[in-house]
Amino acid sequence: MTFPVVGMVGGGQLARMTHEAGIPLGIKFKLLSDTPQESAAQVVSEVVLGDHRDLETLRAFARGCDVITFDHEHVPTEHLRALEADGIPVRPGPDALVHAQDKGVMRAKLDAIGVPCPRHRIVADPADVAVFAAEISGGGAQRLDEGRWPGGGRDGGFPVVLKTVRGGYDGKGVWVVRSSKEAAEPFRAGVPVLAEEKVPFVRELAANVVRSPHGQAVAYPVVESVQVDGVCDTVIAPAPGLSDALSGQAQELALRIAHELGVVGHLAVELFETADGRILVNELAMRPHNSGHWTQDGAITSQFANHLRAVLDLPLGDPRPRAKWTVMANVLGGDYPDMYSAYLHCMARDPQLKIHMYGKDVKPGRKVGHVNTYGDDLADVRERAAHAAGYLRGTITE
Repeated sequence: MTFPVVGMVGGGQLARMTHEAGIPLGIKFKLLSDTPQESAAQVVSEVVLGDHRDLETLRAFARGCDVITFDHEHVPTEHLRALEADGIPVRPGPDALVHAQDKGVMRAKLDAIGVPCPRHRIVADPADVAVFAAEISGGGAQRLDEGRWPGGGRDGGFPVVLKTVRGGYDGKGVWVVRSSKEAAEPFRAGVPVLAEEKVPFVRELAANVVRSPHGQAVAYPVVESVQVDGVCDTVIAPAPGLSDALSGQAQELALRIAHELGVVGHLAVELFETADGRILVNELAMRPHNSGHWTQDGAITSQFANHLRAVLDLPLGDPRPRAKWTVMANVLGGDYPDMYSAYLHCMARDPQLKIHMYGKDVKPGRKVGHVNTYGDDLADVRERAAHAAGYLRGTITE
């Protein structure tokens, strides 16, 4: 029997974990990586070193692959169209992926299909940012009493959020500005800038779904995502205290977006939950996502396994949780590089703990792994995850 070859563009931890999910199925992997030191390049047997921004490199890499997929959204859209014109299946395809590559395109499409989003528009310069801020200063559900905004903002609609339409990730390419004088830096990148109202949300949620080429789709439980300095710190599955009605609304919204955009593979829809019980779409990601890492140990079928099934047009697996609660905590680099020596304490303290390391050099603030914990008592599960992540980083020593 001939098993398919999946070509994965990008050598990061998402590719590493997707490859791991394919091993039990006998799925063959071919990786396009920038360097041999990248996370997935350390474990995949067939690695091609090259630049994903070069079309001929992509074409050479795609030879012998049955399908091309990604662990990031940075391949130029026109290159993906060229691969499709060559007859190579690209999943998700460029018509879908552009909505995760370009925030301006994403917002325009979500507006067109009636998806609730923060108020927004493309702005030309710092003066235009001030005009946008004035446009939204008329109030509405997002405005607090007496014209005040979280963090001390007030008249004129400030603060507002500015985002470069391409290239931002983990808080990079995003600025919160409190006046037009603070708005100059985003325009230095030389790409269009999207302005959005700063939503005073209660918390951030994520709805993860997977869709196959023939339209089968599954939805994972909606999770709460806790951010620290723009980087995901903790994910709680399912989101505690979320009503069945709002949870169902978020899942239905994510499934509708996946259908309307023609997504094939995993789609993460990052959401704001507002104090008045609404949800607004913040970002889209068309690949396995940090908010879905809990599924490795907490769901019947992980996001990585279902992403593979989807891009190969296999029947999708059951997304239901295995335990009442699962908590994922990211392990960030600190001043303690010898994380392996911490295993003795972490594993002895919590035999149920699941540790996933990415093979990365330890640098302060860098995601180098994550841990998953699960059980029936949410407070206990959260404490175990936080302790393990902190001990591995070196911020907890007992």
